[in-house]
Amino acid sequence: MTTDEENAPETAPALQDNIRKIEELSQRLIAALSRRAPAHPGLQGPNQELYTNAATAYWSEWMHNPAKLLEHQITYWSKSLVHFIEAQQQFARGQLAPPEDTTPDDPRFSNPLWKTHPYFNFIKQQYLIYAEAMREAVEKIEDLDETEKRRLRYFSDQIVDMLSPTNYLGTNPDALEKALETEGESLVKGLENLVSDLEANEGELVVRLVDEDAFEVGGNLATTPGKVVYRNHMFELIQYAPATEKVRETPLVVFPPWINKFYILDLKAQNSFVKWVTEQGYTLFMVSWINPGPSYADVGMEDYIEDGFLAAMREVKAITGQERLNVVGYCIAGTTLALTLSLMKKRGDKSVRSATFLTALTDFSDQGEFTPFLQDDFVDAIEEEATEKGVLSSKIMGRTFSFLRSRDLVFGPAVRYYMMGETPPAFDLLYWNGDGANLPAKMAIQYLRRLCQANDFAEDGYELMGETLRLRDVDVPFCAVSCESDHIAQWKDCYRGFQQTSSRSRTFILSQSGHIAGIVNPPSKKKYGHYTHDDLRLDHENWRAEAEFHEGSWWPRWDSWLARRSGKWVPARKPGDSQHPPLAEAPGTYVVAPPTD
Repeated sequence: MTTDEENAPETAPALQDNIRKIEELSQRLIAALSRRAPAHPGLQGPNQELYTNAATAYWSEWMHNPAKLLEHQITYWSKSLVHFIEAQQQFARGQLAPPEDTTPDDPRFSNPLWKTHPYFNFIKQQYLIYAEAMREAVEKIEDLDETEKRRLRYFSDQIVDMLSPTNYLGTNPDALEKALETEGESLVKGLENLVSDLEANEGELVVRLVDEDAFEVGGNLATTPGKVVYRNHMFELIQYAPATEKVRETPLVVFPPWINKFYILDLKAQNSFVKWVTEQGYTLFMVSWINPGPSYADVGMEDYIEDGFLAAMREVKAITGQERLNVVGYCIAGTTLALTLSLMKKRGDKSVRSATFLTALTDFSDQGEFTPFLQDDFVDAIEEEATEKGVLSSKIMGRTFSFLRSRDLVFGPAVRYYMMGETPPAFDLLYWNGDGANLPAKMAIQYLRRLCQANDFAEDGYELMGETLRLRDVDVPFCAVSCESDHIAQWKDCYRGFQQTSSRSRTFILSQSGHIAGIVNPPSKKKYGHYTHDDLRLDHENWRAEAEFHEGSWWPRWDSWLARRSGKWVPARKPGDSQHPPLAEAPGTYVVAPPTD
């Protein structure tokens, strides 16, 4: 007599082995999660007041205009029910096919089975009907101010994206097909990736976006030759070796953001801004900021200005023997450069001949896509966290930036690496993006409270270092470069800020692409173009409508602008001098050092 077990097909040895591996990895997963430290609850989402206000507004709308909300609910129910009936009718006809699918194209649902297989198609269409209903429900709430509406829109979108069927193994045809093709090996590799990421981050889930073993700072990244010629508790100053026999007389100093590392401007040789600048004949200095630890808790914006910006300018003038110099500030360093220029005007310091601002915000009256995170509930939680730890952790900032593009930087990668077992790519830009730095507690709080929330610099003035610093004090010739699809420093907001300066020589360039790709855009790639227009009196919409488009990188245009402000040609300068002997080879020690104690 045979039994059901005797008649059952044998499990393939490879599949059995993979099942055992999954059981072993599950134990490591539990152990990794047990090490996770409790996170500050205020950093996990908005406080309940947002949802309470939304519910109150929704209920008020129901009381005053029930027909409107009933219409919305009935529309959702009818769409969902009609689709269910159509699917049932297909089955009743004996057809293993989905009903007509008129849903818009969505890269998440690119597998043909989402259109052809009745099970997957039914799930997809029901999800998209729900997603549309959720968005409409949010838009129909009227008794919320615009800030709360923007926050509710953002957080509801996060919930909708999280619930996408592509995020779950049982409803993701790509992951299921891959598991069958590999006899479960893809799931084993995916679980290994998940466990490794949890173990590397003390139980905190941070999706690894890049193959970290493929890069080394100073090895195949940040390789432009140079020397560290000065060092203090805030930064190392790198002077790059000349690439031409003669150089422009006026030196150039670049201040990168200290949220990340400076080598975004010196990635691989073929897309290195640093290398390209030296090849155009400039004496280039780069500030490499320290990665602060808890001992830097009381370091504020004033320290970054006095012991950072002004100290670097002082040393560059001493090394080159020049009384004036050109400066560049990128992102938050561009914001701080504007503060520094205002302070220098108050002090009568005319050392800066020209300034270049890369994706730099100076007017925060519109908080853009950061609106959900710049309200008091989040900022209060950040202040508490930073005050307790002494720093605002790079992980918190990295997670915030990632969730501004959660489909591309959270959910999508999690599916590929955890459910399909793919290996993260060897992508230099993503490697840099994951190599963040902490912010000192005092500085982070000043930045969030005084600049982002109160907008002091652009409005009543920022009281700092015994002076009232105002945006309108900035009067040096400047070139500002912003990026068309930048979601961190939206170009229209950057433009509005630079309109408020009092400089008589103002140049604004709008590059195609985003916060990084629009800046790191070497001419050799011939990839992204840029827009220019001389009249900065126009509002941003008219400026963009009338601007002239130019093919290719903005770098050569900026070089022509800078060359006119860089003096005559002089013999090339070797890094350092007798008072500034080389302390280390570029890229220096601060860029690879762990956070200070």
